Amino acid sequence: MHHYLIKSGLSLFCCLIFVASVIAQEAGAGHLAVAGSYFTSFDGTKIYYEAEGQGEPVILLHGFTNTLESWKSKPLYRDLAEGGFRVIVLDLRGNGKSDKPVSAAGYEQDAEARDVMGLATALGLRKYQLVGYSRGSIIASRLLVLDERITAAVLGGMGDAFTDPEWPRRFAFYRALTGEGETESFSGFLRYVEESGLDRQTLAFQQEAQPSTSPAELAKVKMPVLVISGHEDNDNGSAEALAKLLPKATVKRVPGVHNTAHQSQQFSAEVLEFLRQHKNAGTR
Repeated sequence: MHHYLIKSGLSLFCCLIFVASVIAQEAGAGHLAVAGSYFTSFDGTKIYYEAEGQGEPVILLHGFTNTLESWKSKPLYRDLAEGGFRVIVLDLRGNGKSDKPVSAAGYEQDAEARDVMGLATALGLRKYQLVGYSRGSIIASRLLVLDERITAAVLGGMGDAFTDPEWPRRFAFYRALTGEGETESFSGFLRYVEESGLDRQTLAFQQEAQPSTSPAELAKVKMPVLVISGHEDNDNGSAEALAKLLPKATVKRVPGVHNTAHQSQQFSAEVLEFLRQHKNAGTR
């Protein structure tokens, strides 16, 4: 009997410790990153994602040669997670921990945008807001056309150049990555690719299959859009020209060049104000 009571007491003590641990973890959930997960997209490609915070969902899309980690190091990510939003980040296919299709076909037919839509469905999102930066804004633009669940979007570090399906800058990157064209002016970029351990062929596939969204398609977008770039960032065309293509767009400029503008607190403040303004917005 004595041993039974001791055993029962120890079991109860362990249970209490476990429950207390769970409660403590849940209480701090708004400040701790959720462990990463995978979901299987439409063609079997496995996409890695993470989510943090509680509130209205917002999906962040990273740029070329980046991963979801690039967002997690920026002020915007933390400001959203601690400011009443559920922040969702993913490694777009071909990047980070997500699968990397071995041909350009694996990136065609809006594959990346369809991955994001599939993730939103897998997470049960009825509505969500969207933020892209650089190439992430190119994918975000496709989503503005394809996904009616988006209530508001931010296109960062992007001008109107991507609306041209024959965009010369895209083809120049593709040729530099494949070695088929001039590489001297891309020496810094190619060195970064090599030092980062990135696969040039995978990056070339992404450039080869990169989508464009026509001015006619953008003209039909009815949800509010913030176009935001650095004062000295015209790498991808004019932010002002892009904003004019979208019926409900506003444009903001913040200090910085293309690779620095989204690192600032001012960028975060502008995006946060816009997303809060359009929380629970209606559909287009």
